[in-house]
Amino acid sequence: MGNAWTSTRLTLEMIKWEHSIFALPFALTGAVLAAGGWPRLPVLGWIVVCMVSARSAAMAFNRLVDARLDAANPRTKMRALPAGKLSAGFVAGFVAVCAGVFLLAAAKLNRLTLELAAPTLAVLLAYSYMKRVTRWSHLVLGLALGIAPSAAWIAVRGSLDPRIAVLSAAVILWVGGFDVLYACQDYEHDRAAGLNSVPQAFGLKAAFWIARAMHAGMIGLLLWLVRLFGLGPLATTGMGAVAALLLYEHSIVSPGNLRRMNAAFFTLNGVISVLFFAFFAADVLLHK
Repeated sequence: MGNAWTSTRLTLEMIKWEHSIFALPFALTGAVLAAGGWPRLPVLGWIVVCMVSARSAAMAFNRLVDARLDAANPRTKMRALPAGKLSAGFVAGFVAVCAGVFLLAAAKLNRLTLELAAPTLAVLLAYSYMKRVTRWSHLVLGLALGIAPSAAWIAVRGSLDPRIAVLSAAVILWVGGFDVLYACQDYEHDRAAGLNSVPQAFGLKAAFWIARAMHAGMIGLLLWLVRLFGLGPLATTGMGAVAALLLYEHSIVSPGNLRRMNAAFFTLNGVISVLFFAFFAADVLLHK
């Protein structure tokens, strides 16, 4: 029992379970927009279970698939799997349990969420292979998180409104942009290992400009979202806060200085997602 608990704790640390906060606020925004206020508590609870379990399955699967590559990368060789602290069998079992919880939670919502659960899980797991296939794997990761607002809308309404796809597209560009920046740390390793990424394909300077373009596109889509849903000054203020934080994120890293990448990637993006939800949800609730 002690070993199982230790392995579970190590797995949660490995997948950075607490970083579910990146996508969860966008899913909650989709739910609030769909309900025109707070969704019913059981629906909200199952949405959260779906989000956390799906992300946990995807992240653990990614670590499992990339264990050999991580062992060869100086930045990642001390992760639990390549370091021998976890067994592949335990992590595979963890993936299976999380996938099962996700499918159960989807079934508790409505018929359409259940029907779409397996294809959604396939997208989340497929990302782990994308760096072997395309330099645009960053956008596939964006899709994996960008599904969340539309999925939450379906969870509340049982159908899909094309307007919420604008928020999904914005999340795709947001995640794709910061993943391009994060991949700059592995530029040399990706070239040596034959892995695909925007930095590997175009170089570090071009990668930074591509990330900036993605984040500019995100802001444009969010402005469109505000207009589509007839949101007011609170949502617009939130947009300004998100734009300011993205500018700051790009100001603290550069092609020649990646030292503060973890601060840009983890801390700031977590703040961005929470602030976005707070302002947008407040706007919806105020005009309910």
